[in-house]
Amino acid sequence: MVNKKLLSFTLLALLFLLLSLGTLYCKDNQRKPIKECKTPVITKKGDEKMDTKKWLSEDEGEYLLGVARETIKNRLSNIEESQIDWKEIPEKFQERLGTFVTVTIEDNLRGCIGHIIPRESLIEGIKENAINAAFKDPRFHPLTKEEFEKIEIEISILTSPQEFSYTGAEDLLKKLRPGIDGVIIKKGFYEATFLPQVWEQLSEKEEFLSHLCLKAGLSPDSWKKEKLHVSTYQVQAFGEKELR
Repeated sequence: MVNKKLLSFTLLALLFLLLSLGTLYCKDNQRKPIKECKTPVITKKGDEKMDTKKWLSEDEGEYLLGVARETIKNRLSNIEESQIDWKEIPEKFQERLGTFVTVTIEDNLRGCIGHIIPRESLIEGIKENAINAAFKDPRFHPLTKEEFEKIEIEISILTSPQEFSYTGAEDLLKKLRPGIDGVIIKKGFYEATFLPQVWEQLSEKEEFLSHLCLKAGLSPDSWKKEKLHVSTYQVQAFGEKELR
């Protein structure tokens, strides 16, 4: 018979491995649907937590959208991706930043996958998550050539998560900034995040935190009863529809 303690340890280890990869599918199984990958909030330039040196221009965002679309098109056409010529790539695109790519058809989600914790350069992250969103989101079948002409692409660039210092529940409520902060909560092996755009659906801080706790597998009032590890980040997003 399988040793129950060994089996439990193995399952916990696998869970920890998945969390440590930093890959997030835009999915929420709570009672109230949270559309995490619909038009992320664009943090205003000059916000105190956004490093304005890393802020991308509209032209740079449009370029990265083109990279995402070309990457998907090449995969559909079985064209092998060429090696990146780093001498031709702007320095900004070589920085390690978290990225998300969202694919929609007629405003309906068709795929969305990203990395909160950066694992590669910005441009590599856009290319990888373009493939992931179009072909590897487990909720959808791989994108087809027929669908390709109908898709809209959005890309999101995340700042590096920063540890959020707070003394207790009241201080946490006071310091969180709706519409600006993406939030990660963690307790042991339990971890979850909401991107900043979730504030559009959960504008009350208490409700936002309760749903986030549920998503992490914790009780909805965990943020009140105990001091969780909290990190925050901000998002800049570009969408093909908005840039037309």
